[in-house]
Amino acid sequence: MTDTLFISDLHLAPERPQIMQLFIDFTRQIAASANSLYILGDFLEVWWGDDDPATACQPVFDAIAELVDKHHTPVYLMHGNRDFMIGQALAERCHFELINDPCKMTIAGQKTLLIHGDSLCTDDIAYQKFRQMVRNPLWQQQALSKTLEERYAMAHSIREQSKSSNALKAEEIMDVNEAATRQLFIDQNISLLIHGHTHRPAIHQLNINNKPVQRIVLGDWYKQGNYCRISPDKPAEIIAYPTDAL
Repeated sequence: MTDTLFISDLHLAPERPQIMQLFIDFTRQIAASANSLYILGDFLEVWWGDDDPATACQPVFDAIAELVDKHHTPVYLMHGNRDFMIGQALAERCHFELINDPCKMTIAGQKTLLIHGDSLCTDDIAYQKFRQMVRNPLWQQQALSKTLEERYAMAHSIREQSKSSNALKAEEIMDVNEAATRQLFIDQNISLLIHGHTHRPAIHQLNINNKPVQRIVLGDWYKQGNYCRISPDKPAEIIAYPTDAL
């Protein structure tokens, strides 16, 4: 149990039962033998309050609890831009631990920063304003004062507006800003950055201030699964799940 695993952007929803089952299989076949599992945002397609019974998602929640309790693989979850309303109640229900965005740690001897990735899309000014608004605890408290039905109507409205807005944006605007990314390495004094959000899986080898660093971008789970594996004795790698998925 020396491997540390990273996934993001699963966007799990009852409307995609095959991907929900794929994640359940992943917890039992891959993550069960890992040292730990980090989910870096957008685990769920939408989540607007822990008072949601979400009975259709219960098998997924049970799979995480089983991973933690039976296989002793701790699970850490970071908010994304779809599931930023996940709270402590759901964490206790699923037996995972919430972590902040950003989260700084040491992995395999490397100073590492974990983020969802949307904070680096600084060229998308309208989105950054939206992100600041919905991450505000006061805004979330006001949203939670509404009924669950009202909140999901809000979510649907926001999603439709986002689709219309994104259709008019240049693709590069919705990707990470290179200058902001390089500055993050400098400010945080890290050699490894891991994030999702952009759905462009890759391992980027960079040189910043004459120092070799890595940026690992996690992929989404729309058509297949994939994860990043970091071990103390081998280079980081992004692996398709199942391995013949590509």
